[in-house]
Amino acid sequence: MKYKHPEDLEAAQKIQNRLKKKVILSSSGLFSSLSEFYLAGIDLSVKKRSHLAQVAIAVMHYPSLRIHEIVTHKGELTFPYIPGYLAFREVPLILDAWEKLKTDPQLLFLDGQGRIHPRHFGLACHLGVLLDKPAIGCAKSHLYGDFSEPDSARGSFSHITDPKTGEILGAALRTRANIECMYVSPGHRIDLEESISMTLAVTTKYRLPEPTRHAHKFAGMWD
Repeated sequence: MKYKHPEDLEAAQKIQNRLKKKVILSSSGLFSSLSEFYLAGIDLSVKKRSHLAQVAIAVMHYPSLRIHEIVTHKGELTFPYIPGYLAFREVPLILDAWEKLKTDPQLLFLDGQGRIHPRHFGLACHLGVLLDKPAIGCAKSHLYGDFSEPDSARGSFSHITDPKTGEILGAALRTRANIECMYVSPGHRIDLEESISMTLAVTTKYRLPEPTRHAHKFAGMWD
């Protein structure tokens, strides 16, 4: 899939606003009805003191969470790091890595935001729409929105809302007891409830979901 960068941030916002209209926030309980399928975690690592980045896609079997396929792809970053525009920096290399896959994952986990975004169109939305795949944003840090700290037990969460409209965008989710939350939101073809339940289903003894944890590990393996 060919990808063309926007000329400036105004053009980037127009792209986000146009693609946002294609986001579907429903999966009709698809994943709760499937006994097994393949899912993928996607992450990108930047080499120190360079513009070189490596994408890793970790494909796993669900519900066993066995690794089925790993692909990596290295390339030059051609868009600067600007909060709220991460997709324009990462998506071109992710699409190149995607072309290497032999498996066709049915659900994507992104180390980034979905709807928790100033324009409600983060990395998981952007990639989900381009690939027309169900996608969940599982971010390690809070980007946007208001929320209250949830209880300390695993599975506790509180909604993250848009400070301007009050719209629910995602959730601060406790994936392990007594540790910092993950920031979970739907990207495309899935709703918030199933985004939360699937994130918990693929998170074991670590804070990060297994798909993005493995993707993060392989993305950071430089020759």
